[in-house]
Amino acid sequence: MQPQTPSELDLVDHRLAAVPQPLMARAWWGETLLAESTETVRVDETGMRPTLWFPIGDVYTGLLVDGDRRVTCPVKGEARLWSLKGSFDGRTGGDTDTRNWAAENPARTDGDAAAWSFDAPTPAAVPLVGRVCFDHDRVRVELVDDWDNDDPRGAVNLRFPNWGDASDLIDMLDVRHDGDRRWLAAVHADEVRPIVEGSQMLGQAMVAASRHSGGRRVVSAHMVFTRAADARRPLEFELDEVTNGRTFTTVATRVTQGGRVCATGTLLLDVTAPDLIRHQDPAPTVADPYDSPPCDMSVTGRAVRVVDDAYDGARNAPVGPPEIDAWVRFREVPDEPALHAGLLAQFTGHISIAAAMRPHASVSQYDAHRTISTAINAIAISIHTDVRADRWMRYRHRSTFAGDGMTHSECRVYDIDGHLLASFSVDAMVRTMTSQSGTVDHRTAL
Repeated sequence: MQPQTPSELDLVDHRLAAVPQPLMARAWWGETLLAESTETVRVDETGMRPTLWFPIGDVYTGLLVDGDRRVTCPVKGEARLWSLKGSFDGRTGGDTDTRNWAAENPARTDGDAAAWSFDAPTPAAVPLVGRVCFDHDRVRVELVDDWDNDDPRGAVNLRFPNWGDASDLIDMLDVRHDGDRRWLAAVHADEVRPIVEGSQMLGQAMVAASRHSGGRRVVSAHMVFTRAADARRPLEFELDEVTNGRTFTTVATRVTQGGRVCATGTLLLDVTAPDLIRHQDPAPTVADPYDSPPCDMSVTGRAVRVVDDAYDGARNAPVGPPEIDAWVRFREVPDEPALHAGLLAQFTGHISIAAAMRPHASVSQYDAHRTISTAINAIAISIHTDVRADRWMRYRHRSTFAGDGMTHSECRVYDIDGHLLASFSVDAMVRTMTSQSGTVDHRTAL
């Protein structure tokens, strides 16, 4: 049973929403295909990671055994637990031969529950009847993101649970007017790390300022991030119009949450003018998007490809120069120029710290928020021309300094033809983590 609109239940502070997930989804245990469907349902539930529910008709049910165990969930009802063991006697899985699965995977045949279904659901869980969910910690679940049809290499597999879709990013950037010079942003949180990215607030402020000025382009913006913001709570943007002339508008902005200032910045907007002179910093030659490996950043509808696979979070990642080039492209973006520029800005906080770490074998992104404190402190950006975020943008990150617990990066954004779209700099902290209690919650720590 697949709902056409979200099915929601509010129990005091608890919320459950089930929505259709239209991409091809697959569940794997090793090389064994457990399920394959284009009609899955994604469930987002307060305090929990998202889950993905497959129609039982798209599951290789011969691999589900020991389904007599039951547990009761106060929100969703009575669940039936399944294990994965024994020989396969159900459907065939394309080119995947699962008939000898048990014999070939003896280490995986244990009695722990790896899947569950609801036979006696609460009203909130009715959309899950006739569906099976796999334990994402034990079973590899993937989404096939194949919207990029310019090249057969465009389809990529993203691991589920994922943060969300590009449409969720656009919805957050699409700030809503909330009175005189006040704007509100939509909320979309990841329970794994519910911290708002600084570059997201920068992009949202740019959209708010452009709309406030009647559509003028943000040509320069600088924002300092003063306090971590909770992604589970709304953000408020307060604009103060410093000047508003025939060509230029200057706006100061404060981003607050619960009355506390999380970021502050200044933006310069312009009506722009025809060229009198023009030149640009040339784009160094690097591999094209489809000659660069895809990078899973947990967002469907946004293609990210990193030149030379240089963005590596492993502890033993190879060292290299303090530079990382990344190609970025969005599936579909509304025509409003401010949203395209906001999406460009939203990605400026993603990779510069990794570029600063790259020459140093002793540090790794894996240790961020665990033993190393990292955070974006300030971003300054100049937008040089109109931007199309639904076309390939190349971010060239170059860290020019690291020391005294801080890093500085000078970065450029080009289009695929080498035209300079934007320039930005990032100041960030990278330092040893200190904790008075001796324990660190990497979900919320900086």
